[in-house]
Amino acid sequence: MSNKIMDGKAIAAAIKIEIAKEVAAMIDADVKAPHLAAILVGTNPASETYVVSKKKACQDVGMTSTTYRLEETVSEAELISTIKFLNEDPDIDGFIVQLPLPDHINTDKIIESIDPSKDVDGFHPQNIGRMQLGLPTYLPATPFGIAELLKRSNIDLDGKHCVVLGRSNIVGTPISILLSRKNKYGNATVTLCHSRSKDIGNFTRQADVLIAAIGQPDYVKADMVKPGAIVIDVGIHRIEDNTLEKGYRLTGDVDFKSVFPIVDKITPVPGGVGPMTIVSLLQNTLSAAKRLIYQ
Repeated sequence: MSNKIMDGKAIAAAIKIEIAKEVAAMIDADVKAPHLAAILVGTNPASETYVVSKKKACQDVGMTSTTYRLEETVSEAELISTIKFLNEDPDIDGFIVQLPLPDHINTDKIIESIDPSKDVDGFHPQNIGRMQLGLPTYLPATPFGIAELLKRSNIDLDGKHCVVLGRSNIVGTPISILLSRKNKYGNATVTLCHSRSKDIGNFTRQADVLIAAIGQPDYVKADMVKPGAIVIDVGIHRIEDNTLEKGYRLTGDVDFKSVFPIVDKITPVPGGVGPMTIVSLLQNTLSAAKRLIYQ
């Protein structure tokens, strides 16, 4: 693999070995293995894939994993009732409610109903607030994974200009906060661009580190990237391609083929941010089980 590639799969595998050792030590000390649960509403293919990957990752490190499947038509009250059950179940260390949810359910209300001490997705307003203040908390899994990927790839962000494309509450906004703060992941100067930003290329061409989480396939072209930049591609899109045996190809928010020759480092899709997101969820679950954040 080219030394330009930031191999999230390999870094995640190394972190999983570290987690597995900690889990084994807990079990040796007669402490139960960390238990991660997921609530899955409906049959969204991307959500199904993520939950299956999460379950396998838990098995890899010796954690317990449980999935609660609810029908697409489940009422908001029924979903909140399931969340209340998991909030109160002492056997569950942390859980996630897989997003997106059906249109008839208020996502904000659902997230706010999760016990912050079990919110290993790091989406509860209390945990977002703690992150912004630099207090111990569960970091949102994808931003956590991106920050860890940069750190373990020895990318020094101190004083660097980082441009983030996309302002979602899941990726763009939290990563912009995390990388700008005075902490082990941060000290960057961060610009956050979004759909209303004028002449986005003017900003991206200034970026020492470019994080693309804009949700549009192959959006970032070579003429938008500063030579020698670090490029983190958060997007993943399934594009129909009849020339391939499987009938589709996976691509990110970055036009990898055109951008690759001019960058210093870049994440692939798949195998970049995705594995880091899952391993970050395991790290949060381990912290929850060890009561490292909420005493």
